[in-house]
Amino acid sequence: MQMVKAGALYFVLVFGAGFVLGPIRILWAVPRFGTRMAELMEMPIMFVVTVIAAWWTVRRLAVPSTASSRLGMGCIALGLLLVAEFALVLWLRGLSISDYLATRDPVSGTAYYVMLAVFAIMPLLVARK
Repeated sequence: MQMVKAGALYFVLVFGAGFVLGPIRILWAVPRFGTRMAELMEMPIMFVVTVIAAWWTVRRLAVPSTASSRLGMGCIALGLLLVAEFALVLWLRGLSISDYLATRDPVSGTAYYVMLAVFAIMPLLVARK
């Protein structure tokens, strides 16, 4: 149960930051720099948020340092993130999941998929003894 709570908290922290940064990216950065550049500019910020959120959650909830506990936390958070993202895409943009994936920019889309993997494994990488 602790792993589920940790994964949910980690998800909320990172998703909340992305939810705040999303409108800033769409309304300010995209018109000035284009979609690809705006998404790539947001990624270092989200990387820092991911590291801090994983570190804080692991420390705050005393997640055991075993690989299974940490990866379980990350996978739960990733699952919640994907469900939330696809639900928002379907609702806000009116796209199907396949349309959404097909319309991703090849460069920033690939970087996004790498960031998803980093998000999942970050709890394992932080706060190691």
